[in-house]
Amino acid sequence: MSLVSAIVELLGGLAMFLYGIEVMGDGLKNSSGETLKKVLEKVTGNVVMGVLTGCLVTAVIQSSTATIVLTVALIGAGVLNLKQAVSIVMGANIGTTVTAQIIRLGFVESGGGNWLLWLFDTDTLAPIALVAGIILIMFVKKKSAKPIGDICIGFGILFVGLNLMTSGVKPLIGTSVFESFLTYLSNPILGLLFGLVLTVIVQSSSATVGMLQTVAAATATAALSDPSAVVVTFAMAYPIIMGINIGTCVTTAMVCSIGTSKDAKRTGVVHIAFNTIGTVAFFIAMSVMQRFEIFGSEFWVRIVDGGGIADFQTVFNLITAIVLVPFADGLVKLSCWIVKDDEQPEIKHPELHTLSDKLYISPAVAIFETGKAVAAMGSIVKENFIRGCQQLVNYDENLVAVINEEEDALDQFADYSSKFMIGLSKNVENESENHILEMMLQTVPNLERIGDYATNLDELGESLKKDGASFSEAAKKELEILTAAVNEIIEITVEALAENDLNKAEMIEPLEETIDDMVMVLKAKHTKRLKNGECSITSGLIFMEALTYFERASDQCSSTAILMLAQDNADILLNHHEYLHNMHKNGGKKYREMRNARIKQYVDPLKEIA
Repeated sequence: MSLVSAIVELLGGLAMFLYGIEVMGDGLKNSSGETLKKVLEKVTGNVVMGVLTGCLVTAVIQSSTATIVLTVALIGAGVLNLKQAVSIVMGANIGTTVTAQIIRLGFVESGGGNWLLWLFDTDTLAPIALVAGIILIMFVKKKSAKPIGDICIGFGILFVGLNLMTSGVKPLIGTSVFESFLTYLSNPILGLLFGLVLTVIVQSSSATVGMLQTVAAATATAALSDPSAVVVTFAMAYPIIMGINIGTCVTTAMVCSIGTSKDAKRTGVVHIAFNTIGTVAFFIAMSVMQRFEIFGSEFWVRIVDGGGIADFQTVFNLITAIVLVPFADGLVKLSCWIVKDDEQPEIKHPELHTLSDKLYISPAVAIFETGKAVAAMGSIVKENFIRGCQQLVNYDENLVAVINEEEDALDQFADYSSKFMIGLSKNVENESENHILEMMLQTVPNLERIGDYATNLDELGESLKKDGASFSEAAKKELEILTAAVNEIIEITVEALAENDLNKAEMIEPLEETIDDMVMVLKAKHTKRLKNGECSITSGLIFMEALTYFERASDQCSSTAILMLAQDNADILLNHHEYLHNMHKNGGKKYREMRNARIKQYVDPLKEIA
């Protein structure tokens, strides 16, 4: 094999290796999305818990960069504070070493007739993983099987890539160019710089470590037949690994610096500081120990293989984290000193500003945060509708600006959240998560319309005042009862959304049907008053129009309830009119009891008003 062919094979193997890591990581994220969300929710101010969380999450998603990007997004979403983020960053460096431990399986020799060694040989493991993955994806109908299949496929591709890299490296061993290159890397400073630059180019510390493991394993094997061969020694390997550790923070630093909050930028500073301080301190300590031949001269010149590389990376990152964990507060202060706060105007409704595209990296967390934001939107809608009702019977010019300002905030959030959810939908593969996302995507316009009705009621109140008209005492009493019913149905809807409570969602339709009855009763009564001249034409028309907005608001609540209930029964959405008709006609004992209670609560008192 020519030198060019060997390099091409090496690069091809690297490409497959990188793709395998990505596919496996995506599968792991999709299969453990809910778990990942719950783990992140439980992160507290305890630094040790944060380190463990960062380690666990990174081990799951197979990328320290992805963990830190997710952490930055969660800071922006208000889920994490800076101190929590710092501890997660520390843990991420430990979790990323899991990849190297997995890669070491690729260097297991299958000789001696041992079936277990044969099983873990990459020539055996790769095709088994690929076959298992394709079976799960193509022939198993369960949705949960696909992410597991992706993990297997990614696992197999990773080891195929590793085999190609090994095949590409073998012809290079023994060549003058290769040996000269390794000789240069025996200089610790050059080794550190090489690891740093290569990681920046490849944009993956796992891939860089994997390449180092491949070269180390190949030279170790060559040394068995040729003792004079130039090999990767421990003294040569440790500076490269430390350079890799610094190089990996370049990508995350760029992510943290572009279009993010101050705390997000500080997270990037902490990552750089943590990796740099830890690496420099460890490098100096290792250099001193090597200079004075601590552990003996043989320790530093011993040959290392792929397993030795993995073990040192794990030990290095673990010790660094243990040493620097007590200084977490200091790192936070350092980052705050470097990235100073700006004078910022107060953000109205910060709960509506929690959605960031960076959350796409973890769909489960993104959906969770979207749910919180939509529930917050519902609360704002509820409060603004109450204001609109107040304006209808007791107009206050001071409330106009508040109502309009809240409506503008709701409109902006509706537009942004819809775009966010459409973008998120491209990253969601879990069926249950898709149902929740679709429900929220359709719920936002429903809530927005209720917000519109608040401004409509405000405008009706203004018209009444301008015309010098007013409602009769009977009409005011009737509106008071209707307002209470509509405000209650909005409140139940908001609570059901906030808690994703399907039991509360079932309470909405009996009340909505009751509100329809109330509107019919009120229209009949008010028409009679108009005929008898008991109220002016202006107030009469405004009263009738107001009834329309109340009824439409309850209709939007009903639509939201149907969307929620469809999570457990998708057939509801196929013909919701038939579903509602059947519910009204044959709703069962529970529905009839709720319906009768609502009639007694709201309709009967209306009929008693003279």
